[in-house]
Amino acid sequence: MTKHDEYESPLAHRYASREIKRIFSPRERASTWRKLWLWLAEAEKQMGLTQITDKAIEGLRSNLVVSDEAFQVIAEEERIRRHDVMSHIFALEKDAPDAAGIIHIGATSCYGMWLPRDFQSIGYVEITHCFRSKLTPWSHSHVLEMTHTYMLSLFPFLLLILCLSVTDNADLIFMRDALRLILPKIAKVIHNVSKFALKFKDLPTLAFTHYQAAQPISLGRRAAQWAQDLAMDLEDIEYVLASLKFRGAQGTTGSQASFMEIFHGDTAKIDRLNEILCEKAGFEACYDISTQTYTRKVDLRIANALSAFGASAIRVATDIRHLAHDKILDEPHEATQTGSSAMAFKSNPMRSERICSLGRKLSNISTNFSATFSSQWLERTLDDSAIRRIDIPEMFLLTDALLILLDDVTHGLVVFPAMIRSQLQEELPFMATENILMKLVHAGVSRQEAHERIRILSRETVETMKTSGTKNDLIARIEKDDFFKPIWDELDGMLDPKLFIGRSAEIVERYCGSGGPLERKLEKYKDYIDSTATATLAV
Repeated sequence: MTKHDEYESPLAHRYASREIKRIFSPRERASTWRKLWLWLAEAEKQMGLTQITDKAIEGLRSNLVVSDEAFQVIAEEERIRRHDVMSHIFALEKDAPDAAGIIHIGATSCYGMWLPRDFQSIGYVEITHCFRSKLTPWSHSHVLEMTHTYMLSLFPFLLLILCLSVTDNADLIFMRDALRLILPKIAKVIHNVSKFALKFKDLPTLAFTHYQAAQPISLGRRAAQWAQDLAMDLEDIEYVLASLKFRGAQGTTGSQASFMEIFHGDTAKIDRLNEILCEKAGFEACYDISTQTYTRKVDLRIANALSAFGASAIRVATDIRHLAHDKILDEPHEATQTGSSAMAFKSNPMRSERICSLGRKLSNISTNFSATFSSQWLERTLDDSAIRRIDIPEMFLLTDALLILLDDVTHGLVVFPAMIRSQLQEELPFMATENILMKLVHAGVSRQEAHERIRILSRETVETMKTSGTKNDLIARIEKDDFFKPIWDELDGMLDPKLFIGRSAEIVERYCGSGGPLERKLEKYKDYIDSTATATLAV
């Protein structure tokens, strides 16, 4: 059996970058857990927990990267106990036997498990082995003194609450690193769009409202709108990154009772423990309030920001698809690219279509996070676990995939000025009628009468265009009607497209140009933008 015989997510296989996939890879996840256990042990030792030895810490430090052999142990153990974190602890104790008994002290899988002092010198392998063998006598005399009834009631509790702290803290690290990865990519896309907007800031093009012809703008002015929408996404994602905190060591329900036990009620040590953990993990602080998990509102806030970016991506790509249909603008195409297996002449905007497809998934993923957040009962329920395993990586892989596509598309947009002029000329005579009306009034003609004559000629022109397929001949009709004779000599001057785009060029220059708000916003990403090549599609 090969990889071709089993389902593989196309999101990872076809669309996302190696960098983002590495962040959410099984090895990175498992190795980050080991880092968290090391950091916890180091911090607890620093706070005076004497049973944590230098030899134990060195054992953890020497086995931070999970090997393929360790993954085999993990898989076998998880099949037995149906608990992922316990399985990883088994594998780590096998790799680092000197650390057995100090891994995860005081922590749940989210950092917060109550562990009696009687157990703090016993490895989890021993504890769970005893549980599996129905409490066969241990070699530790102080444990033998405990009754079987007490132990039976305690072990399921120990196993249950192991599943939180390390996973939550790790997820916060993964999301932070993923946000840091995507932000410069968004900035680069905005830079591409900004350059395009400046290049075509004064190229008149037909505008559309209700997808019907409207007053012209410039092509650059349209692109500046895309840039502004994406800049809003950049701001939102920067905000959720800046506000991201750590869970730290908070206890099984957020009361820190387990750490009160470990540190004999010394609250200053608990506070310092969390400060050390934040320093090691690279966070400024822990969330002020946590239950058995950090609040799932955090996931929702991040998902909302990324979902909004997904909507912006659809918005930009949909405009490009419409403009490609009109043959006035197109996304890049390779010379060997095939548009249709049947219609050889076709050249479809497949990149923009893919953006809309992936964007649809991303723009709706926040619904899942909202449901997960609102469905948490009291201090925590486990119905958040499976869906978060899927949705957290996927929302970042989707974002990354969209940014690869947008970088490629916005860097390589192709403009066809002749087609733009042709499209504009079809509607420009109608746009000019307001100016014609005012010129007639200035020449002493009744406004109402002028308005009626223009209305009649315009309706006749539209009818002929629709029924006969002819071009717009409104100006020719006006030139043949003596009613308009007072302004015949001025008609050509009233048909310059640049007369109709208002302050489009100025607006673009002020927003996208030197010293403008967009340039200031992108300044912190300048090195990345200048040094990074345009993204290349895998397929």
